[in-house]
Amino acid sequence: MANAKLGRPTKERMALIRNQVSDLLWNEHLETTVDKAKAVRRQAEKIITLAVNTYKDVVKTSKDKIDAKGNKVAMEVINDGPSKLAARRQIMAFCYDLQEQKRADEKKAQFVARTQDIKHPLIEKIFNVYAPRYAERAEKLGPRGGYTRVYKLCARRGDAAEMARVELIND
Repeated sequence: MANAKLGRPTKERMALIRNQVSDLLWNEHLETTVDKAKAVRRQAEKIITLAVNTYKDVVKTSKDKIDAKGNKVAMEVINDGPSKLAARRQIMAFCYDLQEQKRADEKKAQFVARTQDIKHPLIEKIFNVYAPRYAERAEKLGPRGGYTRVYKLCARRGDAAEMARVELIND
């Protein structure tokens, strides 16, 4: 890539890429300049590959919980295994923590009920939606990778910068 530094210092460049990768993974598409799109695609592919390789690593444990009557009740809990936990922490360190937004036609009680148990919605979306989707795709088509595509668009009005659309592939 000829313009790998995007004309910015390292901190600004990394913040820009983190922000755009987070938006891409949340919205499944992003419109930006071609050089930024290539940088975003590279990081997004790494994050999705990390999730695909580790999303099945879960550990079932049992916990004793005391109910309202004071009786001990054994509950089965599913936790992340060591490799999935490490991958989750790496992704959380890179991506910004985007929160779920209340829909226009949704009441507050419905929104609270829908988002009650979700602390990090973007991370949950990566592991529960994208990882199974792309793992199934890899089983059908063969090698992993190629989770995003970049379409070149027309030049931006005003400064004539080459624009591109990055999107996650839905097969």
